[in-house]
Amino acid sequence: MTREELEHLIRAAGSIIGDDLVIVGSQALLGAFPDAPSELLTSMEADMYPLNAPDTSDIIDGAIGDGSQFHATFGIYAHGVGPETAVAPAEWAKRLIQVEAPPAITSQPTRSGWCLEPHDLMLSKLAAGRERDSDYVEVAIRQGLVRVEVLRERLELMPDSHREIVRPRLEGAIRRAGKG
Repeated sequence: MTREELEHLIRAAGSIIGDDLVIVGSQALLGAFPDAPSELLTSMEADMYPLNAPDTSDIIDGAIGDGSQFHATFGIYAHGVGPETAVAPAEWAKRLIQVEAPPAITSQPTRSGWCLEPHDLMLSKLAAGRERDSDYVEVAIRQGLVRVEVLRERLELMPDSHREIVRPRLEGAIRRAGKG
C-alpha cells in the first residue's frame, strides 16, 4: 500500500462514518514515512477505527472491507478494528502522527488518519507475537526507521502484562537486524 492509497482509505472511511480514523496496523508506518521501504508495505489492508466512536468500526468493514466493492475496485481495503487491537506503550495516543487526506470533492471536509508513531507501532507488532511481525520490526530496525534505544525505553512503558513477553522478541529482532 502506498501513502496515497492510505489517504484514499482515510477519505473513504471518514466520509462513511463522519469521523477521523486511528490507524494501528503496519500501514501506520506511512504516517511517519510516506516513502517507507516497499518490503514493509506489502499489505493491502489498513487496520483502523473511528477516533470518536470506535464501537462503529464494523461499518468500515461492511463498506470498504475485505471482499467489498471498494476492495474489488481499488485492490485495497480497510479492516475495522477497535482500540484494544494494538497493545502499545503508555501514552501512545499523545504520539500519534496525523495524515491529512484532502477531499476528492472540494465541498467535502478533509479527513485525518492518526497513525501510531513508529516505535509504538514496532512494540505493538511484537506484542502481537506473529512471526511476520517480528520480521517487520527487524526490517524497520535494519533500515534505520526506528532507533534501538527508543524501542528499549518505550518497552518499559508497555503494559505489565506484555512487557516481559515483548522483551525477548525485541532483543531477537535487534540481533537479527545486526544492531545489537
